[in-house]
Amino acid sequence: MGQGHGWEGAVLRLLGAKNFTFTVTGAEDVTPRYRRVRLTDGGMLAATGVHPTMWVRLWFDNAGRPHQRAYTLVDPDPAAGTFSLEFALHEGRASDWARTAKPGDTIEATVQGTGFTAPRPAPSHVFAVADPASLPALNSLLDAMDGTPATIWFETDGSSPAGLGGLPARTVPSLHEVRAVPRLDGGAGLVARVKDDLPGLLAEQPEPYVWIACDTATTRSLSAYVRKELALPKQRVNALGYWRAA
Repeated sequence: MGQGHGWEGAVLRLLGAKNFTFTVTGAEDVTPRYRRVRLTDGGMLAATGVHPTMWVRLWFDNAGRPHQRAYTLVDPDPAAGTFSLEFALHEGRASDWARTAKPGDTIEATVQGTGFTAPRPAPSHVFAVADPASLPALNSLLDAMDGTPATIWFETDGSSPAGLGGLPARTVPSLHEVRAVPRLDGGAGLVARVKDDLPGLLAEQPEPYVWIACDTATTRSLSAYVRKELALPKQRVNALGYWRAA
């Protein structure tokens, strides 16, 4: 696929986006449904710098049409010009590409729209809502909030409701409490659980910070709840939909 990227690419270029080509150096299956791909950055990190939860848009060919999906950088190393990407595998063009990615393969990418503003004052406690798709971003957030306690509601596929099923979460048992929630009713189970748990926990914290990164509908519902019903100031909330439920 060329650098055109269709009308989406044209809009992004007008917004000042930068395009790069990544090269695969290796890949491994973390679990049968979660794959890590290692890449060189094509000069990106030297040009853009790095910030927590930084993400890029990858471009895939979908029956001759450009198809883009966003992924968070894992362990970016500006000096070496390398990083990894992690894919929660399901049906779709991006997952198909990740399953077969091998050294020497290339993929085009665009950087635009990513950013991170650290909350001020610093959080006394982080409350995060995530799932396998947003796990790399969650890990990056926990790294950035080093030493800050966190409560994490993590939506699983239901196969291992008592834990995270071997996913590479960078949680520290003494610092981070993980509440695994099996996915039920298109995310309604997660919404209900967070609404049950969160009000009492927020009341105990002088400087809470809420971070929500799930499917678009779940993220929208919980973001509205936290901002409107719990009246948390917008600067203490960060919410971004990571995928759309079919």
